Amino acid sequence: MTLIHEILQYTFLQRALLAGTFIALSCALLGVFLVLRRMALIGDGLAHASLAALALGLLLNMAPLLVSLPLVMLAALGIMKLVERDMIYGDAAIGLIASTGIALGVLIASIAGGFNVDLFSYLFGSILAVSGLEVILAIGLSLFVIVMIRLFYYDLFICTFDEEAARVSGIKVHLINKILILLTAMTIVLGIKVVGTMLVSSLIVFPPITALQIARGFKAALLLAALIAVVSVTGGILVSILTDLPTGATIVLLNGIVFCVAYIFKRV
Repeated sequence: MTLIHEILQYTFLQRALLAGTFIALSCALLGVFLVLRRMALIGDGLAHASLAALALGLLLNMAPLLVSLPLVMLAALGIMKLVERDMIYGDAAIGLIASTGIALGVLIASIAGGFNVDLFSYLFGSILAVSGLEVILAIGLSLFVIVMIRLFYYDLFICTFDEEAARVSGIKVHLINKILILLTAMTIVLGIKVVGTMLVSSLIVFPPITALQIARGFKAALLLAALIAVVSVTGGILVSILTDLPTGATIVLLNGIVFCVAYIFKRV
């Protein structure tokens, strides 16, 4: 405990814990809706699509996150359009966007002279290097996500379980879907800083699936998913510091352990 107390005195670690906690909240809350809609892989698709945007930002010598945010949001809307118009199944649309993003990312990186250190850090995360601005963005995004879920909770709930009933009830399903997918895109862009492009989807998938194993209601699943996400991120950061392991991978593995415990608990 003394060692942990000493570690927590470092400013960079305080920033990492703050940013990780609030991004985990956003991922978990949105993830419950996405998992129940069978759209969990959209996090993976948008994360891979962001690789092209990040590489473009580095090529143009611009802030990668500022470049990737609008481009990833456009990719998210593209997936939604393909699915809504019955042009292609959801998983195929996600795979199409993801593979295109990876190909463009590799191509742009090649033009720029290869994968530099900055792009490598976005691939596998660098939460211990988050800036004060990124912490503010993470807190602001998380609060925005919470407010939007609170405002549109009923609409999101109905659309998640029965879109036809939502349309009959007069709910603007297209608008609700757009809100959900754009919030997911913004969360993905900031979540990349925590665990990287390759692992960010795990923050959207693991906590909700774990919570749904043991929760007895929808609101309980939301709260439990948020708690699991926060504990796994903060715990993963501290464990990685104490054991000198990669932070992003440690967070994901801790999520996996918690899921296994919840799954066994449910079976028993």
